[in-house]
Amino acid sequence: MALSRSARLGALATAAASFLVIAASSAPTPGADGIGDSYFPQLGNGGFDARHYDLDVAYNPDTDRLDGRTTITARATQSLSSFDLDLQQLEVTRVEVNGRRAGFTREGDEIRVTPHGALPKGRTFTVTVTYGGVPEPLGGPIVFGSNYGWMKTTDGVFVACEPNAASTWFPSSDHPDDKATYDIRIKAPKGLTGVSNGRLVSTYDKGGQTVTHWRESKPMATYLATATIGKFDVRTGKTPAGTPIYVAIDPVLADGNTVDVYAVTAEATDYWSQVFGPYPFEETGAIVDDMPAAGFSLEVQSKPVYSAVRSETTIVHELAHQWFGDSVTVERWKDIWLNEGFATYAQWLWSEHKGIRSAHDSFLAGYNARPADAPFWQTVVGDPQRDTMFASAVYQRGAMTLQMLRERIGDTAFFKLLPAWTKLHRYDNANTADFVQLAEKVSGRQLDDLFETWLFTTGKPAL
Repeated sequence: MALSRSARLGALATAAASFLVIAASSAPTPGADGIGDSYFPQLGNGGFDARHYDLDVAYNPDTDRLDGRTTITARATQSLSSFDLDLQQLEVTRVEVNGRRAGFTREGDEIRVTPHGALPKGRTFTVTVTYGGVPEPLGGPIVFGSNYGWMKTTDGVFVACEPNAASTWFPSSDHPDDKATYDIRIKAPKGLTGVSNGRLVSTYDKGGQTVTHWRESKPMATYLATATIGKFDVRTGKTPAGTPIYVAIDPVLADGNTVDVYAVTAEATDYWSQVFGPYPFEETGAIVDDMPAAGFSLEVQSKPVYSAVRSETTIVHELAHQWFGDSVTVERWKDIWLNEGFATYAQWLWSEHKGIRSAHDSFLAGYNARPADAPFWQTVVGDPQRDTMFASAVYQRGAMTLQMLRERIGDTAFFKLLPAWTKLHRYDNANTADFVQLAEKVSGRQLDDLFETWLFTTGKPAL
């Protein structure tokens, strides 16, 4: 078929216009200064996907000064003229991209990096940041009114960063939707031990300092990274099922310890591996530090941190997070019930497993203890808002949701669903809609009404 002259001209004009659109769309542009989380609009960064962090941090407890050098390996998800990193408070002295000095500017907690040349879409690149200063913890209402992040102790530092404090001690894309692997080297004065995620690669002395090198080979959200430093009694070994275990306990707490942290950690790791699916990481363990100012514990990946010797149920809660929160991580912070509701329900399952109380009775105890006009029932668990994202309803009503689900679909489907969830989204991110969809698929039941009632409707549901 031949084209007329006018048709040929029209085709040429269309092709030219298409070329201009393509050329414009592929022109390098700045990456976004946030990942798009409604609770923390500037957390994380657009335009690249972080793949690996190489952290070198040196800490002086006498001055509380931290000096760091972080290299991030990332892949450009668009053609980048510049990109942002999250870093709070600390001073940046040098930035390099692919080994070449790069320009940078700062606005609040955002570092805008301009490489010497544009970074093409799909290209893997490195950015190295040299920085230092005195890290400050964050505060406010979010974490039970407690300070969190980088917190000085009498002999070192306690580091627990959920939800937004990782960037108080290293530059990052500080959002759980951008997970990466890690090498973390901690330099501290001799006599102190630096404990971090994954497996201990090496320990060596250099001058008056001891350097510990840790490697987390599985993808990890920034808020789960730690560099806790202090005097610790360390015990290592394997759980009965063979998972390596590393438990570090502040000797100050040893005399008042009523919980065998090592034994409970080993037992719970193996039991959850039966219920939730294979343990997702190379090592399990615990870091127990004397930090009374932190009124919480945190599910640090591979070895939770405890601000004192907590109860057995706290340990089983934090270890359940290794599956629900650490391996399967929320896509946005509004889905936090997928972490806390599941870990709280794990406590109910533990009581059931130990013959103390059934999960059904744990549900009824919580349900009946709260009258219909209690503020507890006014939290929208599926979107609790930033300052109340750790409200008790997120934990307890989240767990109640799971018990209602279990009673609706039956034990066979329910205990098939839990390991199916951790397998489907292993080392990845997921949201509430993903869980509802899988629950309906596994059970063959329509469940929208159940989740709408228990997660998204205020008021005390009728039984």
